[in-house]
Amino acid sequence: MKLLRYRAEGEVRPGLLDGAGRVRDLSAHVPDITGAVLDDAALGRLAALDAEALPLVEGPVDLAPCVGQAGKFLGIGLNYTDHAEEMGLALPEHPILFLKATSSMTGANDDVVLPRGSVAADWEVELGVVIGTAAKYVTEADALSHVAGYCVINDVSERDYQTKLAGQWTKGKSCDTFGPIGPWLVTQDEVADPQDLWLTCDVNGERRQSGHTGTMVFTVAQIISHLSQLMTLHPGDVIATGTPPGVGMGIKPEPVYLKAGDVMRLEIEGLGVQTQTVRADD
Repeated sequence: MKLLRYRAEGEVRPGLLDGAGRVRDLSAHVPDITGAVLDDAALGRLAALDAEALPLVEGPVDLAPCVGQAGKFLGIGLNYTDHAEEMGLALPEHPILFLKATSSMTGANDDVVLPRGSVAADWEVELGVVIGTAAKYVTEADALSHVAGYCVINDVSERDYQTKLAGQWTKGKSCDTFGPIGPWLVTQDEVADPQDLWLTCDVNGERRQSGHTGTMVFTVAQIISHLSQLMTLHPGDVIATGTPPGVGMGIKPEPVYLKAGDVMRLEIEGLGVQTQTVRADD
């Protein structure tokens, strides 16, 4: 099942993608796609609906972030072996954790807006994990049972803010629009193995990133288990699990960063495509 949220008449409404790739409205069944409807029982009720009987959303669909009211937006750094290599950094002994402000979340095809003074904004295609049931002190063996589903995330990062403004990476990760998420939330029953997915990111039609989740340093199960020892993961929390090689900061001999007018296209097999145009803040 592919769940989504879309904007219409000044509000965000819940929906799903039917078998023909058309958006159907779920407003009569749930108020929104949030942590409150992501446990197994609630997802089961939605899956039992006749998608063809749901109202069809006509015309172009303006997608909102595929999950609403996320309590936490967590990021994992240096989690691909080949990405750590391109950055010239040693593999971490434990998952590197940073926070992205939930206010950075945008729809999959919304513009990415460069903040004033930005000179080193970068792209990062990542597998997103959305928690469905509360996870605290869970084992690796049990971790994936707490997942509602998966999505595409662009962990847009301002490298100067991240590395030169002192403090934590959060400064360069949390700018408005720096967290496109979606286009939809693909429920975990449709993802046989989160460690067997290809990810790509093109910038202006040129392939920049191509990677496979099998090269993660820490698997999705290991990440969830580790984080759950530190904090309770709540339904609707979102985890960005790291990016494969090919980021702008790693390009030799000189880094390449985003500028106004650039177009990014991100895809994870089975999870959909994002396309964002970059513009400067007014």
